[in-house]
Amino acid sequence: MLWLTWRQHRAQILVTGGLLLALGLLLLVSGLRAGAYVAEHAPPGCPGPGAACLEVNSALYEDFYNPVYLVFGLLPFLGSGLIGAFWGAPLLATEFERGTATLAWTQSVSVGRWLAVKLAVLGAVVVTAALALSAMIGLWLNVFQDALGDRRFHDGVFSVVGVVPAAWWLFAFMLGAAAGTFFRRTLAAMAVTVAAIALTVPVIFFSRDAYAEPVRTVTAEWSALFSGDGKVVDQAWVDPAGREARDQPSGVCPPPSGLPAQSERAQRLVEECLIGKGYRMAVYHHPPTRFWRFQWTETGILLTAALTLGGLTAARTLHRRS
Repeated sequence: MLWLTWRQHRAQILVTGGLLLALGLLLLVSGLRAGAYVAEHAPPGCPGPGAACLEVNSALYEDFYNPVYLVFGLLPFLGSGLIGAFWGAPLLATEFERGTATLAWTQSVSVGRWLAVKLAVLGAVVVTAALALSAMIGLWLNVFQDALGDRRFHDGVFSVVGVVPAAWWLFAFMLGAAAGTFFRRTLAAMAVTVAAIALTVPVIFFSRDAYAEPVRTVTAEWSALFSGDGKVVDQAWVDPAGREARDQPSGVCPPPSGLPAQSERAQRLVEECLIGKGYRMAVYHHPPTRFWRFQWTETGILLTAALTLGGLTAARTLHRRS
């Protein structure tokens, strides 16, 4: 069964391995170039949070981090969609469509074992590939940590580091397998799988902040809204009496003359004026210490869904056989 599984699915395995290798080379080249730039242009003690490092930090972000991030930032949807459509959906749908499942069931291998080997072996390969992807991106992020901070909690990064990518890919794989056994047509199963993933990704994305109650921090530091390594959920103004208001207080600090009212500089001066008059900012956020808590929470949700889909796949396949 293992040899047969390899023969049937070696194309997917080799293509996926090739894509991971290409992405790994991209990350490696990017990291080496960023390291060379730091060695050549960074002042002593940089990159880092100091004011002297602002130019170096900005260059690392704009020239080295952001171009590659735009590539792997699509992986939360694109990676899961490809795994579900090209690994999961054809797994059983193609067998039913071509009638090869019936041939396999007439051999000495039982239906249960035939299905278990397919799901277990290919599921393990999918999980291994996702963890390899996570490890590569994690090592690449370490190159930029001094300049940009710990970005693992940021939107677009959270789903491709840690253990969450393995849970997403396994869920997509099981979703495709379930679609294949229910629809028994490869193209139909692929379409349903991609549509279901397209609905699931935003649901999980917008539910992530609810994994725990946000921490409320009242601060006079403007940069506290943006410089933390955790995840900012919301913010509000707090007046000197302690009352919160989502909108910026009006009529307290007029816009400075000579600057457009909506310019970044004018807004910054108004906000500094408000803070000088006793106003503060209430920041609702998840600290970076919650990263692994959120990782395991999302992994648990997706693994539960994957196991449920695996059970439905097995029940449907065995029912058709009987």
